[in-house]
Amino acid sequence: MTAIPQTMTAIGISTPGGPEVLKPETRPVPQPGAGEILVAVAAAGVNRPDVLQRQGGYNPPPGASDIPGLEIAGTVVALGEGAKRFAIGDKVCGLVAGGGYAQYTVVHESNALPAPKGLSPTEAGAIPETYFTVWTNVFQRGRLQTGESFLVHGGSSGIGTTAIQLAKAFGATVLATAGSDEKCRACRELGADHAINYRAEDFVAAAKAATDGRGVNLILDMVGGDYIDRNYEAAADQGRIVQIAFLNGPKATVNFSRLMLKRLTHTGSTLRPRTVAEKAAIAAELQEKVWPLLEAGRCKPQINATFPLVEAAEAHRLMESSAHIGKIVLTV
Repeated sequence: MTAIPQTMTAIGISTPGGPEVLKPETRPVPQPGAGEILVAVAAAGVNRPDVLQRQGGYNPPPGASDIPGLEIAGTVVALGEGAKRFAIGDKVCGLVAGGGYAQYTVVHESNALPAPKGLSPTEAGAIPETYFTVWTNVFQRGRLQTGESFLVHGGSSGIGTTAIQLAKAFGATVLATAGSDEKCRACRELGADHAINYRAEDFVAAAKAATDGRGVNLILDMVGGDYIDRNYEAAADQGRIVQIAFLNGPKATVNFSRLMLKRLTHTGSTLRPRTVAEKAAIAAELQEKVWPLLEAGRCKPQINATFPLVEAAEAHRLMESSAHIGKIVLTV
């Protein structure tokens, strides 16, 4: 086993701002604490929360690294006290509260999973943040059932491409919104039964038409703003709406009578601030119910582009352009 160096290259945020504030820095290699593993990072996924953190709007939770990056894949190189789940040399992917954009990072062993067989390190590095997010919001909070209808906004995003594949694998009728015909085609290729170009048609009317006027049972929304009122209109009686972000803002004028008349449930969650134990429970369900799908090729992270770690600023520029379909990954 190669000796672990004392320092590493990591991407720091020099000051809140645009992509240019992401700068390679020399940092000490972190030491794994009790129950943690040290991972030599091979790949780190890029996600919207990283952009918010860079802009100064999403600080790490107490005790977390100030280095951005919420998901990684790589090789276990050291074990903290009491860590027994993995051995040195194991290939893993994991969810971190910060520290992913680096050559080394620590992960609590319960928040890491074996890298799925048959996937590359780059693909494994694109799994944790989106798969944890989709599983907890669509299947745990949203309670999606076989035979129900499911609408995901931003269907061509990392979250969207994951949600389409998982919802389809578990027997739902899947609708997705996206901002171009090309992105709609990509959604259909991943399994969406209906792909709605929100720039060309009204997603509420399209959702009702696709469900014979009933509306959809579950909506996963990362847009917010005026979508909140429109989601209420598009939802079926006793429908559920799960909120995971507010790209159009967290405030809206909403006709709340629909909430009562349709007996809707509107919930939401964030992932990063949750406890290690809460994330461990999600990881356990993923390993049981989703890892077999990944290893059988029934779902797969969609990689749009990769960038070397030191080009994190370019990766963020692509993320903010919204030109990508699927995931953006930094390779180390």
